[in-house]
Amino acid sequence: MGVVFISVHIALVQVNEAIDRQDEGALMAGLNHPALSLLEVLPQNSSWYLLQLCDSKEQKMQIAGIPNMLDKSEIQKEVSVANVEAEAHKLKFIAVDNINTAIRNCDPSKTLVALMKPEAQLPVVHSFAAAVYQTELFNLQQQNAVNYLAHDELSIAVEMLSAVVLLNQTLENKDILMIKNHLRDPCTGFNNLEEENMQRYADTLLSIKSEASSQGQDYLSWNDIQNCIDMVNMQIQEENERIIAIGHINEAVDQGNPEKTLETLLLPTAKLQDVIPENARHYQDVLHHAKAQKCKESQDESVLLWLDEIQRGINDSNNNIKEAANLAVGISMINKSLEKGDSQPILMTLQSRFGLRVIPECAEAYFRNLSEAKNMKTTEGSSESPWIKLVMKAMYDYYYNVETEEGTCVAPKGVVPKTSWLTGEEIQSIAGQVTADYNREQLWLANENLIVGLQARARGFLVRRNYRDRKAYLQNQEPSAIKIQAFWKGFKQRKSYVDRLKVLQGNVAAIVKIQSWVKMWLARRAYRKRLQYFRDHNDQIVKIQAFLRANKAREDYRTLIGAENPPLTVLRKFAYLLDQSDLDFQEELEVTRLREEVVTKIRSNQQLEKDLNLMDIKIGLLVKNRITLQDVVLHSKKLNKKSKSQLEEMVMVDKQGIKGLSKERRKKLEAYQHLFYLLQTNPTYLAKLIFQMPQNKSTKFMDTVIFTLYNYASNQREEYLLLKLFKTALEEEINSKVDQIQDIVTGNPTVIKMVVSFNRSARGQNTLRQLLAPVVKEIMEDKSLIINTSPVDVYKAWVNQLEMQTGEASKLPYDVTTEQALTHPEVVNKLESSIQSLRAVTDKVLTSIFSSLNMMPYGMRYIAKVLKSSLHEKFPDATEDELLKIVGNLLYYRYMNPAIVAPDGFDIIDITAGGQIHPDQRRNLGCVAKVLQHAASNKLFEGESEHLSSMNTYLSQTYQKFRNFFQAACDVPEPEEKFNIDEYSDMVTLSKPVIYISIEEIINTHSLLLEHQDAIAPDTNDLLNELLEGLGPVPDIESFLGEGAVDPNDPNRESTLNQLAKTEISLSLTSKYELREGEDQDLKSLMIKTKRLIVDVIRTQPGDTLLEILETPATAQQESENLKLVEKRAILDSKTPEKMKHSQSIFEDGQLPIEQKKRKIQRNLRTLEQAGLVSSATKYQEIINEIAKDIRNQRRYRHHRKAELVKLQQTLNALNSKTAFYEEQINYYNTYIKTCLDNLTRKNSRRSIKLDGKEEVKGSKKLKQTSLKYTAARLHEKGVILEIEDLQTNQFKNVMFDITPGEEVGDFEIKAKFLGVEMEKVQLHFQDLLQMQYEGVAVMKMFDKAKVNVNLLIFLLNKKFYGK
Repeated sequence: MGVVFISVHIALVQVNEAIDRQDEGALMAGLNHPALSLLEVLPQNSSWYLLQLCDSKEQKMQIAGIPNMLDKSEIQKEVSVANVEAEAHKLKFIAVDNINTAIRNCDPSKTLVALMKPEAQLPVVHSFAAAVYQTELFNLQQQNAVNYLAHDELSIAVEMLSAVVLLNQTLENKDILMIKNHLRDPCTGFNNLEEENMQRYADTLLSIKSEASSQGQDYLSWNDIQNCIDMVNMQIQEENERIIAIGHINEAVDQGNPEKTLETLLLPTAKLQDVIPENARHYQDVLHHAKAQKCKESQDESVLLWLDEIQRGINDSNNNIKEAANLAVGISMINKSLEKGDSQPILMTLQSRFGLRVIPECAEAYFRNLSEAKNMKTTEGSSESPWIKLVMKAMYDYYYNVETEEGTCVAPKGVVPKTSWLTGEEIQSIAGQVTADYNREQLWLANENLIVGLQARARGFLVRRNYRDRKAYLQNQEPSAIKIQAFWKGFKQRKSYVDRLKVLQGNVAAIVKIQSWVKMWLARRAYRKRLQYFRDHNDQIVKIQAFLRANKAREDYRTLIGAENPPLTVLRKFAYLLDQSDLDFQEELEVTRLREEVVTKIRSNQQLEKDLNLMDIKIGLLVKNRITLQDVVLHSKKLNKKSKSQLEEMVMVDKQGIKGLSKERRKKLEAYQHLFYLLQTNPTYLAKLIFQMPQNKSTKFMDTVIFTLYNYASNQREEYLLLKLFKTALEEEINSKVDQIQDIVTGNPTVIKMVVSFNRSARGQNTLRQLLAPVVKEIMEDKSLIINTSPVDVYKAWVNQLEMQTGEASKLPYDVTTEQALTHPEVVNKLESSIQSLRAVTDKVLTSIFSSLNMMPYGMRYIAKVLKSSLHEKFPDATEDELLKIVGNLLYYRYMNPAIVAPDGFDIIDITAGGQIHPDQRRNLGCVAKVLQHAASNKLFEGESEHLSSMNTYLSQTYQKFRNFFQAACDVPEPEEKFNIDEYSDMVTLSKPVIYISIEEIINTHSLLLEHQDAIAPDTNDLLNELLEGLGPVPDIESFLGEGAVDPNDPNRESTLNQLAKTEISLSLTSKYELREGEDQDLKSLMIKTKRLIVDVIRTQPGDTLLEILETPATAQQESENLKLVEKRAILDSKTPEKMKHSQSIFEDGQLPIEQKKRKIQRNLRTLEQAGLVSSATKYQEIINEIAKDIRNQRRYRHHRKAELVKLQQTLNALNSKTAFYEEQINYYNTYIKTCLDNLTRKNSRRSIKLDGKEEVKGSKKLKQTSLKYTAARLHEKGVILEIEDLQTNQFKNVMFDITPGEEVGDFEIKAKFLGVEMEKVQLHFQDLLQMQYEGVAVMKMFDKAKVNVNLLIFLLNKKFYGK
């Protein structure tokens, strides 16, 4: 041992000294020393070893601070690292060669693939720019002297090209911020970048990119971008220099020095146009005036003239001087022509120099008038200078020498301008006046007719004015004219009246007789006409009367239902509505019958479904030869027998059982009826009981007893009570078990599971089917719809498609990662197409869900509301979004999502026996459900689903819609308002509640209540304790069935008892604590009795107020009417079934005479008034209002009952359809089993089914399976056991596993022993292993320690127990 250590030390010293000397040969000799036994020391990598070991030793010395030797492990590590780096370097050079070859071949796709290979160690390459890489790298390769690009050159070029490609992509998207970021990226290598010019670079690049795109160029090269940057920098420099020049110009203008101003205007950096040095003075004046004007307008003395304003001032100055010079020449020419007396040039000069519109015919007039004006000018003799003065723009002077034709803006020194010449303004005025006179003269001549017409109109005007004056005079004298006319007319009328009066006075008797006859005739005619009108409109009159009566009735009814205090007279008219008719009893009986059928059918279907599921498992095991065919046939016979006769077995009850006609049994029956009534109406007991049991027991108890107790909510009362139970239990669970708000999502709350299970059962299934069936069918029927969002699956399908098309094996690898699959454009395109289809289909499902809010079961929405409010109460800091996500988890994920993923499992679609959904259809639905699940929980696609991140915006938008949907779903009324039911409604309903429950369920409920009595009813005075004490201990099955129900000598007695325990009996639930005669503790019950008595009284005795009726004695006729009412009620009560009759006390009150009823009413009213429920001050209007409410509710109850009849019938039809489907499956299974038997008979008539791989001799007994024993080491060798926590592999030989088959086929018990001591055991179900294999679970944990390979365990069990 010591010799080996010394040899190793010597070898290490040799290696370390070789490293220090940088001696490559000595290093290789040391590394190959046998004592070190180093692995993978390759001679060709010697230089890499030296470099790597030198670096490692130097680092070690720096850390330690003193020289240290490298030990063996460190040397081996560095050798391995050097090998890896050398291999990578080699692969890198091979990859570079491939890249150069691909570039020379000018194939962009191959070049791209070569660049993207990891071995090339190049920067990121973008697949969409393959053509760019090819073009640019080819150009670089051609420019290279050896026509070959080395790795460094490729790395720099690819890095710059990738950056330029991204910049081009950003330019296409017009994202300014990203453009700036890419320009700043050092990878681009741009020169002369200035940070303050980034915005200008971006804007210019966008402009150049747009122009290049319009010319067909899709890509800006690096040189294009660099040229753009340089151009922008130059422009900005020129602009800065121009700004400086503008500042100098403004300073010169302020100084008032024309020479200085001219000098600054001529600066090259200013780039001003058309600056004429001779106009310096005028430039100074114009610019100074413009600046002063700008200061005045802006009220800022420091304001400057801008470039465009300066250029405008220069242009204006040049134009001013040009116009002034032109005008001065014209003035000179006119004046000289006048002095010479030459009229010839006058006309041309006025037109060309002055720009006047002259008339040739007026040439002499122009000359004459101008000459006259000139002659009038004073002449000062020879002292006049040759200069004339003009004013430009009414403010600037201009001087012109008529002799030298020289013009200037500076006044010549010592010179007086000419005054004997006409000025420009005078010439223009005279010429204009001549032209105007000539035009006016021509206008008169051309419009002579119009002038004549004008004169005629003037004369007409004068005549009309005279007429109006005369008419005005007559109107002023109108009173006098009227007075004269009135006097004359009065005279004529009085004369006529006197003559007529004399005639009438002479014939008075005849006149009176004529008047009487005329009056009689008019009255008779009017009467006959009115009578005939009524006869002609008899039908309409009848309708009007009916309308008025109906309107009165409607008004009374509106008063009844709308008035705050309806009067007693109105109430009396509608009191008859409280009576129960034969139709009411018939409908109640029909509802009871249908409810019984529905409950029975539900239970029957549940049992059928369980048996069919078991049959599925057995046939599945048969297919893989895991059980004998005889086991399947036996279960099939049992199933057929049950499907045909199970209903008869359930309803046959011995008359000697609990319903037997004896006092003791009757008492026991009533006790159970009282118990279940208390459990049904008081949800606190069941809510506590659910949480006292283990979860597996509570689930079974929930599925059987609880839903049975509430008849699966087959009517409104029971749905109301079931919702109260759910509410109480949910609040209890949240307060006691939920510590964090996410526990509702991550856990599996019992109450949530109950609610979802109930609403997806037979009652809520139709709703789920109506809500989702149309859109699910549409998705499944679309054969062209294929949605696949897995890049790997899409890649594999694409490779398969290529191989099928070409008939050759693809060169592409079959197994790839998601990232590798996404590098192929075809995969990305197919994935994008799938995402588009997925979004369109998801929108359809969303539309169906959001438009069907009112179709969602009220129970689901109410529990969602309770869930939200309870969580908010316990976690007040929780946000609205957090609460709505929990609501969404209930409404969508738990309720709707499974039905979308597996519509065949929830009867959303119809699948024939033996049929199944195609995998593509199931994948499509799964993808839709996944998107909806992410949207409902506002969870984005990240991590493994990063390739779907393009849908994240869509998910966020959809979440907002879901959020509004969940808020609306929680907006529902309370059950009391929805169903118009409270805890006292049972006292006024027509029939008693009835449940249908099996004997086994009664016994189990009784035993559970006794077991957990202290927890659910800790108070000794609790009503539940009193009822349980009265029931006594839990009875056995025979005590329910009666003695002799089962033969004691029957060998199958236990099996028969278990079968009979499933027998159902009906319990009419009643309360043990109803109000009895003389008791007034329950004021609400007293109120109900009083209302019944008042209704009887007011129907037979009228009155305006209740107090008036009670104080007024009844007449004999009223007593007689009351007696008829009592007799009618007695006849009706005799026809009423026993379970629909009211309590005896209520019946007896109804038989009393009126006066006794009144006295009882008065006593009750006094009691109620003491309790504050009514008041005599209001004449007991409170109880009248309550009766009006009862009338309204009675009408609503009848409507609800009719609706319930329809709903029950629909539910029964749906259950019958489901039963028919199950029977069809039974027939399908029977056919399959018969085929198996036939095949078995044909193939081997003398052999039995193989059990363990050996033929079994006919008539021999079935061999008993023995257990198998394996050590963990042996199972580890077979690959079954992968590892055992906290146990080394060399200890596996001490662990023994015993595998023993159970009584049920497919069940195994596995025991683990360590050193012969039994440690743990576990039950293993073969069907669970098959399910794991189907779901792709490769490894499972056993005993929470051993990791087991699922596939190899299945293989072992098949081989050893099933001979496969």
